[in-house]
Amino acid sequence: MVTIVDNKPKPRHPEKAHKPDTPILRKPEWIRVKAPGSAVYAETQKIVRDNKLVTVCEEAGCPNIGECWSKKHATFMIMGDTCTRACAFCNVKTGLPEALVADEPEKVADAVARMGLSHAVITSVDRDDLADGGARHFARVITAIRKASPATTIEVLTPDFLKKDGALEIVVAAKPDVFNHNLETVPSLYLKIRPGARYFHSLRLLQRVKELDPSMFTKSGIMVGLGETREQVMQVMDDMRSADIDFITIGQYLQPSRKHAAIDRFVTPDEFKGYETIAYAKGFLMVAATPLTRSSHHAGDDFARLRAARAQRG
Repeated sequence: MVTIVDNKPKPRHPEKAHKPDTPILRKPEWIRVKAPGSAVYAETQKIVRDNKLVTVCEEAGCPNIGECWSKKHATFMIMGDTCTRACAFCNVKTGLPEALVADEPEKVADAVARMGLSHAVITSVDRDDLADGGARHFARVITAIRKASPATTIEVLTPDFLKKDGALEIVVAAKPDVFNHNLETVPSLYLKIRPGARYFHSLRLLQRVKELDPSMFTKSGIMVGLGETREQVMQVMDDMRSADIDFITIGQYLQPSRKHAAIDRFVTPDEFKGYETIAYAKGFLMVAATPLTRSSHHAGDDFARLRAARAQRG
């Protein structure tokens, strides 16, 4: 009997294979970034590889990876590289994830200590296959970092823990300094862009963080250029402020492939500046709104400014 082995690489997004190709718009000058290549970039890459870690910087194809890794900044993506969701905007691999790696919390903590991070950002894939959505794993990572690098402040960017009762409480009890969960887009685009999620559930998740621990900073972000209107963006800002969210990020959506949601348009730097002005007027402690803004971009510097803004406001 002959066994035929299929060595063809599995598609990154099998659920998108049947979809028609969408056009990819030429990027304007203000979106262009330098290719990575510095010695510090290589050192950061080595630390990530040595610990067999996954970063959202690579998996999501972040345009800022060259800048961040050259400053020894990286966002660690825990619980594997395979997501149980299939959002239309995201480049993270979709499928059935593997089992959790038991010593991943210690490996992440070791990398944080070796990189000398003053502020660490931990995110994850969605793990709808786990009873707690991965909440306990998040808590273990936070605890391990606190032990290995006590002076490091910690920011988590979590999934929505949809239908995972008690999961949020587990993460908040572990006391991260910043709790981030992205709304991603305006409510009317959820069915198209974020079909596995629910806008008001995500909003309520962030509101609940403040109810559990009023001292914890909360943060959320959206992408623009997907077909939303200016009025819809301002409504999301109002919704966020109603949930007492401290920090909003707004960045340009960039299309990972022809099988992903198409870019409706490139929002100009002046429009981003307008969003920043409006957001501060609505009461946010911190606003990051530029074409290349991402949830974790400049997170350490932004956290210092966030704390200073709260202290100044009293």
